[in-house]
Amino acid sequence: MAASRKPKSGKQAPASNPTAAKTKTKVSAENPAIRLGSELCTNLAAAEQREWLVTNGIGGFASGTVAGSATRRYHGLLMAALDPPAKRTLLVGGIDEIVRLRDQRLELSTHRWLGGAVAPQGYRLIREFRLEGSVPTWTYQAGSTLLEKRLWMQRGENTTFVRYTLVESRTAIELELKVLVNYRDFHAATHLGSPANEWRMRVEPIENALRITAFDKATPFYLKSRDATADSPHIWYRGFFFPAERERGLDDHEDQLFAAIFHALLEAGKSITLVFSTNPDAALDGDAALAEERNREAAVLAAAKPALASAAPEARPRLSQLALAADQFVASRPLPGQPDGKTIIAGYHWFGDWGRDTMIALPGLTLATGRPEIAKQILLAFSNFVDRGMLPNNFPDAGGTPEYNTLDATLWYFEAIRQYFADTSDVATLRELFPVLAEIVEVHVRGTRYNIHVDPVDGLLYGGGPGAQLTWMDAKIGDWVVTPRTGKPVEINALWISALESMIAFAAVLGASPASYTQLLAKAKSSFARFWNPERNCCFDVLDSPGIGNDATLRPNQIFAVSLGANLLTTERQKAVVNLCAKELLTPFGLRSLAPCEPGYAGTYSGGPRERDAAYHQGTVWGWLLGPFALAHYLVYQDRDAAAAFLDPLAQSIDRSGLGTLAEIYDGDPPHHPRGCIAQAWTVGEVLRAWHVLRNS
Repeated sequence: MAASRKPKSGKQAPASNPTAAKTKTKVSAENPAIRLGSELCTNLAAAEQREWLVTNGIGGFASGTVAGSATRRYHGLLMAALDPPAKRTLLVGGIDEIVRLRDQRLELSTHRWLGGAVAPQGYRLIREFRLEGSVPTWTYQAGSTLLEKRLWMQRGENTTFVRYTLVESRTAIELELKVLVNYRDFHAATHLGSPANEWRMRVEPIENALRITAFDKATPFYLKSRDATADSPHIWYRGFFFPAERERGLDDHEDQLFAAIFHALLEAGKSITLVFSTNPDAALDGDAALAEERNREAAVLAAAKPALASAAPEARPRLSQLALAADQFVASRPLPGQPDGKTIIAGYHWFGDWGRDTMIALPGLTLATGRPEIAKQILLAFSNFVDRGMLPNNFPDAGGTPEYNTLDATLWYFEAIRQYFADTSDVATLRELFPVLAEIVEVHVRGTRYNIHVDPVDGLLYGGGPGAQLTWMDAKIGDWVVTPRTGKPVEINALWISALESMIAFAAVLGASPASYTQLLAKAKSSFARFWNPERNCCFDVLDSPGIGNDATLRPNQIFAVSLGANLLTTERQKAVVNLCAKELLTPFGLRSLAPCEPGYAGTYSGGPRERDAAYHQGTVWGWLLGPFALAHYLVYQDRDAAAAFLDPLAQSIDRSGLGTLAEIYDGDPPHHPRGCIAQAWTVGEVLRAWHVLRNS
């Protein structure tokens, strides 16, 4: 946000200066950034807290826990995007792995059951878990026998590979791999009726595979291997238990079909691969597929290397890991005339692509990682969805018409384009997008949905009304809008002014007249002084709110009045905003959404949907806000190291929850447990972007 604007001068002691322990690991197959030993892996509670994620670049994914147990409805080995990036459907839930070694029968899988049992308990045999790049890798040990398992997906395909390598053994081992399948929306759960009415899937043997058709007109999928033979018992297992869903007050169990058993004899130094796919022609060569994935990830890191070059040596491993995490959110959204269209998945496991999240996350995920061509594809793709001067808020999971109920996604679009042009000087793309931006400004001046319009009196942007939640603080429970913020929100108007400044700059580049934007800017910028609240020495959160007037609630949104770098406040007022946010809102993992001193503060994000939604923006910590805070701190104090230090605790938490990535939210109260999505695009993006801006200022 501040990449191309000169910060205020003047140096002063920072409001606070956190430090964090340094890591000495490197991102590579030989020395990964994430390596967990047997002490943690064999602790079921600790191993289940840590979740891995693999994505395929079209919206599909695979995910689970280090322990191997599925604790969420979103865990599985093939969550296919049947209409990329939407219609995500669980096809393969897991594998029950049995090793026969001489006179031993060892079960490597772990399941939780509705009755309370944990069986089998294969987690007890895990010697090590690590991420090799983004490839989750387990090492199982039984005596002197070591077996490794790796899992990855084919980019651009609903295909998952699971590869077993016998690293050490005095004798060959027999593998029995029992594949559990399903066919349901990723938000749902499968519950069978009586045994007499069990769901009968069609399982057909074909060359090197079994083809499964769940029901008439369902998309067929394939369980394949050239290294093993397969049988199909077709037995339903009932009562898999998902403790994380029970904690969230949601459906907490389901049934899955034991559809296939693969048999193989494996000798020391050899590997076998199972392939699960919706593609009947999916590759079977595990060696080649793994090499292809490693080469692809090496290219991602190579693109990011120049951007990461200025990092201290001890910081590079986690930043490199975050560059790989950034790649997991990029997905295809093909469009007529633009088959290479791209988008950003807002978060895993349950979010799709959202306009606001995409534009906030885009600079960090693409520009800070050296891949501006992806940014260009996303910006052009979203230009096709501008309607009545608005960007879509989100695209439904099942596909269909986008929803237009956001005040800020469109304004973040201007900011993303500004940063893209600052990074690339791509005049051709700017020329293509400029008419879209000009129309957006015109429509906002005239007025559009949800009473969004420029107030002709003060030039500030107004929006909202009964039942509407238009800003990023968008929780709604039935008809109850938890944080409505109707009126003139502070960050909305900081973004509006920044957008007008960008339009003036863009017009100059393209030889267009900036006169209308200059007039709008002068009025809005002059009126921004209305946001100052002298009683609290900070900004009002919302002006002209119905029934309230000027809302003095202490929230983090005012940090954008500083971080956007548009000189909206005097130097002393900028310092006051940064200092107050540091004192009341700052945590090691982000900014609280509401100060603890305010009525309604919720320090823990837990309970059922109503309880969680009520706490979502009422004190819950948001990781993405740490980037704007660090940049605002730098703009005020001109201390690069102090500002960067604020990012360290969050950046170093990549082994705490979602492995190799960063969570969506954290409890407002210490110890700030990670909550929500295990991997959130704007959290990862804003850490990378802020670090990149700070190190290149």
